[in-house]
Amino acid sequence: MTASITPERPSAAEGQRGRPLIVTEDEELLDDLLRLCAAAGAEPEVAHGALTRRGSWEAAPLILVGDDSAAHLCDRARRQGVLLIGRDLDDHGIWRRAVALGADNVAFLPDAETWLVDRIADVAEGVGRQALTIGVIGGRGGAGASTLACALAVTAARSGRRTMLIDGDPLGGGLDVLLGGEGAQGLRWPAFAESRGRVAGSALEESLPELHSLRVLSWDRGDSVVIPPSAMRAVLAAARRRGGVVVVDLPRRVDDAAAEALAQIDLGLLVVPAELRAVAAAHRVASTVGMVLRDLRAVVRGPCGPELGDEEIAGLLGLPLAGQLPPEPGLPDAFEGGEPPGGSPRGPLGRFCTEFWVRALADEGGVTA
Repeated sequence: MTASITPERPSAAEGQRGRPLIVTEDEELLDDLLRLCAAAGAEPEVAHGALTRRGSWEAAPLILVGDDSAAHLCDRARRQGVLLIGRDLDDHGIWRRAVALGADNVAFLPDAETWLVDRIADVAEGVGRQALTIGVIGGRGGAGASTLACALAVTAARSGRRTMLIDGDPLGGGLDVLLGGEGAQGLRWPAFAESRGRVAGSALEESLPELHSLRVLSWDRGDSVVIPPSAMRAVLAAARRRGGVVVVDLPRRVDDAAAEALAQIDLGLLVVPAELRAVAAAHRVASTVGMVLRDLRAVVRGPCGPELGDEEIAGLLGLPLAGQLPPEPGLPDAFEGGEPPGGSPRGPLGRFCTEFWVRALADEGGVTA
């Protein structure tokens, strides 16, 4: 349980990363707070009842003060980001000690553990702009959505942006294969299937295979693993907190996990081959996805004939046109030679992705029409 004694305010260290400070002489409480810091991916500084390092009170982005030590710190300079940690909900005197200390909040353990882990994780990861998150969906099977998702991620990484590619389709065969990294070291989806609550963004990023200067969360070669919606929500939220861009390859079937992913997508791209049957199939996908994702746009995969142009296809789907993706005949040979989709910035796929990111990132995170 937590309770605020002052209005919610941004921390004095908002936007910065640093080590939280723990001040307590209670060994049992210290063990609990160290455990919560570990869960949040933070390595704290510990002061056993008294501050031993000059300037630590002023510099720490977050201070966790055990109730046993509150009286010793009341002469300290008032600042934001101080939490008083107690255990006894019936101890009304803790509120007087919190006011004397100038604490922002009082947190009671074990009730407030989840809330406290989130606060510590915010400090460990820093507070900044979330990643621009793009979802790519095939209008029908074999539309080329996975290829486009990989190409978008490769292009973003080539421009120097922090990039994460997430394979949200358990039946897609694995994006690491498409990137030529099926043997790369790092965790795959099965390792995150039981994730609950908050996943530390830095720990997620560091645990994943790095391919072509981007991080990839894909599937392993074993039996398909069902990802619970809570795991999808936690993993994608952690990826977004790292900033930069996140590209998600989405399944055409919207199950509970896919719905969780769609809820965190800024812009969806529906890849539609320029064929009447593909348009009919894509219309059903668009109708379903559109119930969850507000901004869905069509990418028409050419070549387009005179009877069925890209604007006509987008109109039939009732979607804005994000662009026409020209054919790239040399793509299979490039893949066999170890070049990923979008690996050549001068190829049709590379040019399309470069132009897309120029528009999408024009406002540093805003998606332009």
